[in-house]
Amino acid sequence: MEKIVILTGAGISAESGLGTFRDAGGIWSRYSIDEVATPQAFARNPRVVSDFYNARRIQARAARPNAAHIALARLQQAHPAAVTIVTQNVDGLHEAAGAGEVIHMHGALDRALCLLCGHRWQAPDEMHPGDPCPACEAPGARPDVVWFGEMPYRMDEIAERLAAADLFVSIGTSGEVYPAAGFVQDAAQAGLRTLELNLEPSSGSRHFDAARHGPATRIVPDWVDEVLAGGA
Repeated sequence: MEKIVILTGAGISAESGLGTFRDAGGIWSRYSIDEVATPQAFARNPRVVSDFYNARRIQARAARPNAAHIALARLQQAHPAAVTIVTQNVDGLHEAAGAGEVIHMHGALDRALCLLCGHRWQAPDEMHPGDPCPACEAPGARPDVVWFGEMPYRMDEIAERLAAADLFVSIGTSGEVYPAAGFVQDAAQAGLRTLELNLEPSSGSRHFDAARHGPATRIVPDWVDEVLAGGA
């Protein structure tokens, strides 16, 4: 059976009420990246950045997984070969749906990170600038999310999983944010089949062998059913 690597983006969580980023009306149409999503922004005005992520954390904790998250968890549990879920999302909806290990390449809203010692811990609903680290007690707490200009997490591991897979599937991504946007080309060069499942063609659609377009809550469960039936 085929080993599968799945990349998910904001589009898979949109139907759970969590906003996308680059679509019309998305988060980056309402907030400036330079003001809330860079290390420089946090250094310049940590209160504004903390408030932005506090609001997103509360919203994410109230959200519930949708049919697409549930279908991927079912695939991971029932498929006889390895199914790796790599997500650009910082919510915990894959885990809430029952998925096993999920690689959060952009970090997670429910974790905090110490700027000084690198310790990570469960974030409260509200973080404040100057919150002490529980390990070193220094006032260095920040959201454990990857900001623009920072290196995504676990990239070596993701590359290893891609190299060992047979199929790469991209779900709900814009195809504009690197390095994730380049995974399809890496997969193709490694000889993997590639499939895009998205509301509409992404910026990188031309790089995929096949594509299905429509709401994630419809096309993802349909695809999972086909895979588990041995037909996709």
